[in-house]
Amino acid sequence: MYQFGQENSEDHWEVEALYDLCFAPGREALSSYRLRDGVPPVARLCRVARDPENILAGAIRYWPVHVGTQDALLLGPVAVHPTRQGEGLGGALMQDSLSIAWDLGWPRVLLVGDAPYYSRFGFSRLEGVEMPPPTNPDRVLGIGDWGGITGPVTAWTG
Repeated sequence: MYQFGQENSEDHWEVEALYDLCFAPGREALSSYRLRDGVPPVARLCRVARDPENILAGAIRYWPVHVGTQDALLLGPVAVHPTRQGEGLGGALMQDSLSIAWDLGWPRVLLVGDAPYYSRFGFSRLEGVEMPPPTNPDRVLGIGDWGGITGPVTAWTG
């Protein structure tokens, strides 16, 4: 059984270590990280999952962005410790955090990822939503109210 909670300042470096473990070196060189530079994540949506011994098992973060002239959330990264993968924890973190996002009034979420995995949570390919290069357009996925929303994804300016 995992306990979900909001990431706090004491969790920061432990979460960063989990991301380093789960993702390739140079993860911060990805174009999605340019959208995060100098922008704080949405604190209420940054969630951690801990086991009964209080060991970090998974984490998820969200960042505000603009798509054209509209506000959206950029989901990611989401990571589960390799010893805990295959237990459904990543999906549980997504469902938990998306529920909070909807409750907070965010109308749409996008991510860059594998459609076969994320489609089970309701994500689908976004037509006309342009992540900074060199992002593969087939991996730009969204959920929520995307009707008529197109344009470049840009860093949050408030």
